[in-house]
Amino acid sequence: MKWEGNRESDNVEDRRSGGGGMPVFGGRGIGIGTIVIALLGGWALGINPLTILSLLSGGGVPTAQVQQGPAQRPPADDTMGRFVSTVLADTEDVWQALFRQGGGTYQEPRLVLFRGATPTACGTGQAAMGPFYCPADQKVYIDLGFYETLKNRLGAPGDFAQAYVIAHEVGHHVQNQLGISAKVDQMRGRVSQAEYNALSVRLELQADCFAGVWAHHAQNARQILEQGDVEEAMNAAAKIGDDALQRSSGGAVVPESFTHGSSAQRQRWFHNGLQNGSVKGCDTFSSRNL
Repeated sequence: MKWEGNRESDNVEDRRSGGGGMPVFGGRGIGIGTIVIALLGGWALGINPLTILSLLSGGGVPTAQVQQGPAQRPPADDTMGRFVSTVLADTEDVWQALFRQGGGTYQEPRLVLFRGATPTACGTGQAAMGPFYCPADQKVYIDLGFYETLKNRLGAPGDFAQAYVIAHEVGHHVQNQLGISAKVDQMRGRVSQAEYNALSVRLELQADCFAGVWAHHAQNARQILEQGDVEEAMNAAAKIGDDALQRSSGGAVVPESFTHGSSAQRQRWFHNGLQNGSVKGCDTFSSRNL
């Protein structure tokens, strides 16, 4: 992926040296890696992964809001920090333009780098959850150690695979801006667990599609893609499909428990956004065939 020398975002908050504020109560969030720890943890501990998912996403437990402090940017010599800042800036440029074309205004999210754990408006963020987006404070959270997990444990190396992860979480921010995630969250407790899981799958697949929309427009504007980049993202999408994760945990594949979509579905919707670059084409909620 061609990223060096491109603009870096001012919206990166580096908490890796500590700090981050004191928590108070309220909020909820879930991320691309939550299903990883839920499935692997459930298998290891003998606990239903859905129970772990509920706890990690704030369901049924106290959650925390955090008083926002001043942003501390990553050091200039931090290559991974610069990479994340550059990818975030690229998503800002794309979504600002798309919102403007639609007559709206894109409110940029912050991206928080942390190690181990950090307070958020959706509760305490844990590195084991993987990257996640918190709608209550409009921030994406990532412990960069997740990229080692993505490469070594899940078998999805490459810088564009890493960029896809960020773009997916930014896709959740776009959903928040459009009011989509709030509508899904309102269904919590009103429908069965299986029905809510199905809604969650559509939400996650749309975020995958939005990641593809970003890549489509970034490529057209700045020619960021190199040979093998698309394959890296497609491989990452496959490795974090619910069915692939359930198989890797040694358990049976249970479609009713899916919350993010199968490998094939995740690949299909990312590719859809990448090919078409259309926000309207990412309407997973109206699609009969996921």
